[in-house]
Amino acid sequence: MAQRDDRKRLGKKHRQASTRPKKGRAPKATPTTGAVDPRKRKVLSTKRAAADKASRITKQSPERERRKAIRTDGATSAKTPKGTAPRVKQVRPADGIVGRQTPRSSNMDGREEDWRDIELLASQMVTETESADARDLPLIAVCGRPNVGKSTLFNRLTGSRRSIVGDEPGITRDRIYGEIEWMGRDARIVDTGGVVPDDEALIPAEIFRQAKVGLEEADAIVMVVDGRTELASPDLELARLLLRGGKPVFLAVNKMDTDAMQSQAENFRRLGFRNVLPISAEHGSGIGDLLDAVFEVLPEQAEVIEEPEAMLTENDEAEEDETGPDYSVAPGAALVSEDADLVAPRRPRMLRSHGEYESRETKIAIIGRPNVGKSTLLNALTGKQRAIVSPIAGTTRDAVDEVVERDGHSFRFVDTAGIRRKGKTKLMAEKLSVIMARKHLEAADVSLLIIDAAEGVAALDANIGGYAHESGRSVIIVVNKWDLMTRTGKDGMRLFDGKPPADQKLYEQDVRDKLKYLEYAPLLFISAADGKNIEQVFKKVELVARERRKRVTTGQMNRFLEKVDFQKASVPMNKRVRIYYMTQAAVAPPTFVLFTDKDVKMHFSFERFLGNQIRENFGFIGSPIWFKIKARNKKKTE
Repeated sequence: MAQRDDRKRLGKKHRQASTRPKKGRAPKATPTTGAVDPRKRKVLSTKRAAADKASRITKQSPERERRKAIRTDGATSAKTPKGTAPRVKQVRPADGIVGRQTPRSSNMDGREEDWRDIELLASQMVTETESADARDLPLIAVCGRPNVGKSTLFNRLTGSRRSIVGDEPGITRDRIYGEIEWMGRDARIVDTGGVVPDDEALIPAEIFRQAKVGLEEADAIVMVVDGRTELASPDLELARLLLRGGKPVFLAVNKMDTDAMQSQAENFRRLGFRNVLPISAEHGSGIGDLLDAVFEVLPEQAEVIEEPEAMLTENDEAEEDETGPDYSVAPGAALVSEDADLVAPRRPRMLRSHGEYESRETKIAIIGRPNVGKSTLLNALTGKQRAIVSPIAGTTRDAVDEVVERDGHSFRFVDTAGIRRKGKTKLMAEKLSVIMARKHLEAADVSLLIIDAAEGVAALDANIGGYAHESGRSVIIVVNKWDLMTRTGKDGMRLFDGKPPADQKLYEQDVRDKLKYLEYAPLLFISAADGKNIEQVFKKVELVARERRKRVTTGQMNRFLEKVDFQKASVPMNKRVRIYYMTQAAVAPPTFVLFTDKDVKMHFSFERFLGNQIRENFGFIGSPIWFKIKARNKKKTE
């Protein structure tokens, strides 16, 4: 007989393991709104709304959010798609350089999802500017009322996305220059802002003034109208102005996307123009006929005889190492003999330390917050009203560049849009202009960080300076509107706020304390509106550009290492490395390779100490210094 089990039999309900209750306290169920006391429903609904809002806020850093995979349907996924290689960890440009703990590029407010499409659009745009040799080419001006497709036509003719295009009217405000080539001939083209002659508002009036400058310089004019709409009063007013000018004008009836719409272009002949051409700037139809007609009336281009390239001799290289490059004569200039009628070609100015046979122009980006005086400074540096200046923040949209020749050196100043926080930027054009401002900064050699003297150094100024530092651009800190801090009345107090005049040394110390990672950057106090100390900007730019391209020999670096007392560097023991020797691997920015005993990431305090020692001995004024580690005992990976 089988032995009976003495254990207590369980009922049918408790025999199923999945339904048996676990030991301990039962889980608390989330109550519904209708299941609670009516007096507590309001509190519960408030908690639910707060929890729902918190669930929509990303829990990851902006850098991680940016690395999410983008699917074709527009959604994002944090996981790597199947069939693709795993993502490599992105390294910031500032990793491994002095002062890398600076404001990161992601320290801007705003949702990354709203900016992802703008960043993809900005990646397709270019920062190219016209070359210095293009100034003698014939000029074609593109004009018309707002939102008719002028910038789209400009991008189509230049073959690049240089001008910002959008559905918002009035995006283009300043003049934007580019180069085009057609049937073996070259020409310049200028994109002007939307012209409204009768508008008395500040921004439209300034746009009209800028457009008139471009029209006066042009050899041929292309007026663009919208073929899908009726003629407006700005079209009629602009047509009258162009007919009075006496220059060849071509009427481009834009947005004629189909063949059936081509006949509608004849309705625009009542404007009085003989040359009426239907085009579609978006799809490229009719562009060839327009260029054929325009280039027929342009003046012929003079033939340029290219001189053979001159090479540096050993004596030239030794002289350059001692005294620097020759800035006395402009590149390509000619030597004229007084006793002879012949003109001997001048050898191009060389700059061996820059890695080129002929030194190129120095590109300077003017960066800063909105309404700190960037456009005013550009006009003061160029000596003409190149950019629109207004008290309205965010006036500049597209980057405006202008070349200035001084003492045989070519400076290209680029006025960028004011960089603001993502949360403060709403319109598409403003978002795109902020991203393009950073792209123009990365394409420059030197950056002028403009600070409003009346407002002082803000947190956004520190972030903008961090962008220049991380990208390896040389930096010059320019405190603008200094006249407001020192201009006093009869009572000895400042006129704009009634406070005592500011002390320059104390103000400089305050700027240095708030921008410690830019301790190598020169500091200037100017007044762009009054033109004070503008000459100092040119001198500092030339100095910083020369220091940026300086090269130190390996022998000099080794003799320098013997004098450095590394015991003064406050570095943890596990981060200490022994430097056998070091050499400069690149210029612009100066990059040094350190051959050490072990492969460890250099501590930031050691990098800062070594960078300061290098600056005391070799200069490198205004330029960040980058270091790279190369260990002797590092295992070779296949």
